[in-house]
Amino acid sequence: MQCVFIALFNTSSDRGRSALAEIDCSPHLMQRGTAMSGLTYFDKVWADHAIRTLEGSTDLLQIDRLILHELGGSQVLHAMARAGRKPDSRAQVFTIIEHLIATQPGRGPTDSPSPSGFSMISTTRAEAQRWQLNFIDYDDPRQGIAHVAAPELGIALPGSTLVCCDSHTCTVGGIGAVAWGIGVSEAEHVLATQTLAQTRPATMRVSFNGKLGEGVYAKDMILALIARLGAAAGIGFAVEFAGDAVASLPVEARLTLCNMSIEFQAKYGFVPPDDVTFEYLAGRAWSPKGRAWDEAVAYWRSLRTDDGAHFGREVSIDCASIAPQLSWGTSPQHSIDITAAVPDPAEAADAEARDLAARALAYMQLSPGTPLIGTPIDAVYIGSCTNARLSDLREAARILRGRRVKPGVQAVCVPGSTPVRQAAEAEGIDRVFREAGFEWHEAGCGYCGHLGDNRFADQRVVSTTNRNFEGRQGPRTRTHLASPATVAASAVSGAIADPRPLLASHR
Repeated sequence: MQCVFIALFNTSSDRGRSALAEIDCSPHLMQRGTAMSGLTYFDKVWADHAIRTLEGSTDLLQIDRLILHELGGSQVLHAMARAGRKPDSRAQVFTIIEHLIATQPGRGPTDSPSPSGFSMISTTRAEAQRWQLNFIDYDDPRQGIAHVAAPELGIALPGSTLVCCDSHTCTVGGIGAVAWGIGVSEAEHVLATQTLAQTRPATMRVSFNGKLGEGVYAKDMILALIARLGAAAGIGFAVEFAGDAVASLPVEARLTLCNMSIEFQAKYGFVPPDDVTFEYLAGRAWSPKGRAWDEAVAYWRSLRTDDGAHFGREVSIDCASIAPQLSWGTSPQHSIDITAAVPDPAEAADAEARDLAARALAYMQLSPGTPLIGTPIDAVYIGSCTNARLSDLREAARILRGRRVKPGVQAVCVPGSTPVRQAAEAEGIDRVFREAGFEWHEAGCGYCGHLGDNRFADQRVVSTTNRNFEGRQGPRTRTHLASPATVAASAVSGAIADPRPLLASHR
């Protein structure tokens, strides 16, 4: 299987670089050589990007999109300049200010809670402009967290390969991209050659079947999966999310599902594209247009997983068994139904799991056998690349409307992108949040990780983020992962709360 990139690709050829820069680098340009059958979606996308086999199961892949934010991107761009190299295909590279920039209203061009943020933001801005890369600055109306902005803008497309110096790059698998996080040296290689050597993983299909109950969302689905199989179960796999429950999810929920593939230790997580995907992407800024769009959709449809395709592992989950989830420990696998009691480490499967659970409970200051519901909290956070899209804010607003955050509880909302913030404001969602007692911020990564601001230090926080290891959101911060609805319900209760009764009262 070959694509037009392979014919043009030659890092020593000015003609090759020029041609790459002039064409639309969307994956619909890839030309299928022979018909493939009995293959998974991942098999087909991988084959269409494999330039050559290097050794064993390692292939040199064409990379369609490289996204650089200021945390890792500044290092990549600086290294390129120091080495005297230049980007191979500028049209395929996107830089965005989103990771270290402050989210407080009225922020300036280099405001950052991180001590090194000023330098990294400045370097990324200067180098991106010097190389004339696609650049989205902090005040650009398209700005946002990379994994939120990429599908919003059509930068991420079905059947494409996309990489970024961020482990949650797998988020954009929700629109069918094969996307993964890479390190700085790998990003430098992609920037210089638009290729990357990758070892081909095994495939896993996780099928969610049935209908989700009231107050149960994609965040609960992925937390339930990780809790049941363990945080290491995805190692070595590319995970396809399937089943009628996944097919019924809107694209934004699919992005949430794929976002936490990496918490499952799966490098790749994706939902093969369908009509829901195509409707979402049509007309986006970097989506194909006109005849190119029709050709792209035809190509994307051809990538569907074949009937009878083989997966290395099959997992099936009945959605009727999933209740709202909440993490109790320091790993997403430490998640249980919100109505359940804190588990006893003595009941863990082995000594290692018992020790991990005991340490987690000590850090979280919880006792075995006590209920999670009613546990007092200090703060709530709605934000991150996991759950800060418009649909997430709408669900939280359903609960917050007409209610107030419990006195003494900090409540912060950081929309995932400027378009999300503006759309929410157009709908009056920001007023719902403000009137309830939430801070309403500018778009960015915000307080998902601890980047120098100790906002949540020493506090118990219910959060829509994706990680809850010790100190993730600040020194000694005790983070409980949950959906936006559960976060909102906990905010007004002043304690961990089940969102279902509050949702029912607004019917």
